[in-house]
Amino acid sequence: MARTARLAVPGYPHHLIQRGNNRQAIFVDQHDRLRYLGMLREVLREQGVALHAYVLMDNHVHLLLTPGEGGALSRLMQRQGTWYAGWFNHRHARTGALWEGRFRSSLVETDGYLLACMRYVERNPVRAGMVEIPEDFRWSSARHHTGMAVDPLITDHALYWALGNTPFEREAAYRRFLMESLSEDPDRMNRTLMSGRPLGSALFLERMSESAGRSLQPVKRGRPFKPKPVPN
Repeated sequence: MARTARLAVPGYPHHLIQRGNNRQAIFVDQHDRLRYLGMLREVLREQGVALHAYVLMDNHVHLLLTPGEGGALSRLMQRQGTWYAGWFNHRHARTGALWEGRFRSSLVETDGYLLACMRYVERNPVRAGMVEIPEDFRWSSARHHTGMAVDPLITDHALYWALGNTPFEREAAYRRFLMESLSEDPDRMNRTLMSGRPLGSALFLERMSESAGRSLQPVKRGRPFKPKPVPN
């Protein structure tokens, strides 16, 4: 799949994924995950990036983040990836690359797409058949958003706060939203993430294309249409 040059816009949410090299495990046990999250908390603060949702799968991670300035996401992922890989290799007496190349990312339109992206991220373990409900998976932000735990890594987005006037109302509303059948197209989210294209409406893609100075519209599949010659 063709991948565009990475687009990062300060003040907008971005959906990121980073996989283990050759789909190998990047977390062997609970201690690995705890160390990754501890490192992430420090790097988020260091780079001025807000984390809205995450999930730590066995061989990849999903993060939904908003950078405060240009270049912050790349610096965060470079710092986090290098720091954790060095620690992981030392702990497990291994050598070589831990990560599968560079991370993938997709700019996300806030209105209409941010909460759907949060749900996509937090339902990853359900789609993988690891748990029946998102809150049963400890290593994601689902428990925070449904009121089962307070996660110090999470900065709640304004759209999450708009779900209710009290924490109880917000948590109950989000829990219902989380358990609904997915109204968004998971395949579309995956395609935008893998290609690096923004996730949003046609108007949003048009506006971002103008700002970036290049087309960010999805490429139509198949051969280009060629009209038949008109007989003389």
